[in-house]
Amino acid sequence: MRRVITFVLLGLGVFAVATGLLLKLYAYPRLAKVPHNIDAKSVAQGSGITALIYVPNGSSVKPEIRENLSLTSTTKVTGDLSQPEVTRDGDVTSWVESSIVKDDASKLTVTAGLRRICLDRHTGEAVVPCEGQYYEDELDKRVTAGRGDLQQPGLNFKFPFGTEQRTYKWYDTEVKEAVDAKFEGVEQIKGLEVYRFALSVPPTKISEREVPGSLIGRDGEPKVKVDLYYEASRTLWVEPTTGAIVSGRQDGKQELRTPDQQAGEGTYVFNGTLQLNDETVSKNAAEAEKNLSKLFAITTLPTILWISGAVLILVALAMLLLARGPQPARGLGNPPTRRQGVGAGV
Repeated sequence: MRRVITFVLLGLGVFAVATGLLLKLYAYPRLAKVPHNIDAKSVAQGSGITALIYVPNGSSVKPEIRENLSLTSTTKVTGDLSQPEVTRDGDVTSWVESSIVKDDASKLTVTAGLRRICLDRHTGEAVVPCEGQYYEDELDKRVTAGRGDLQQPGLNFKFPFGTEQRTYKWYDTEVKEAVDAKFEGVEQIKGLEVYRFALSVPPTKISEREVPGSLIGRDGEPKVKVDLYYEASRTLWVEPTTGAIVSGRQDGKQELRTPDQQAGEGTYVFNGTLQLNDETVSKNAAEAEKNLSKLFAITTLPTILWISGAVLILVALAMLLLARGPQPARGLGNPPTRRQGVGAGV
């Protein structure tokens, strides 16, 4: 009976280890993917903000800088299943993001944007080839890229499954390049453990423009050539197992400068902070917790199976050794002596 129990334990141990390997090597790559058919919405808000607003003026609009505004930024992300890179069980998906920032009081638009990219479903990084990738920061001014050109490099929308405590590259939609997202620490949000990442963009020239002189304090000049500078400090709170962003905040500035002006001497067309509101953070945390339970079988369970399997195998081997019992020692003793016959003589 003891021998039967020993081999049952050994079999269970081997089965547990093998199942853990199967979950990690086969199930994880198939299940730890972002969906093709995403349909998500996030809302960020801020107050005391300086911003440029286009005010209706008859049949046209007039740019006007206003202070102490309360703004709401709404971002929607949807899947684009029509792209040729997207296959049902493939590792690439295509997402479209639309965003708009409005003044709460007047409901006038501050900024708006639209973009489409192809993503690695495991890492959240932009990939090529990608048919139809583009971004559009101004109405009817779409910027496209060739199928093999990586237009929006780095992480977009989320961090990788199994996010680590290190620096990643995150795509900034204003400077149009990937910037460092540096790990800063571990925190709790809505009872969920999250990693805090910080991103910083120094004052960077992002475009050249012609603006009415009145916009920058030169009333006597109808048009003035200026450079638009952008700087930002962004913080992202990420649930590490899923890579989902739970909360986010951005302190940003945009400044119009003439060639003779230094940093801080120009005219700010944006200066303020936007942060994901509590409703969005709560929704993100709940969604992350739901996905954590789905990923339990392919993240935590393999480790449990490996440890349990190893313990069962060791117990079974110990029982096998004990069942053999002590073995006689094969030491060096005295050689046997031959008994002499009674009648033996010399």
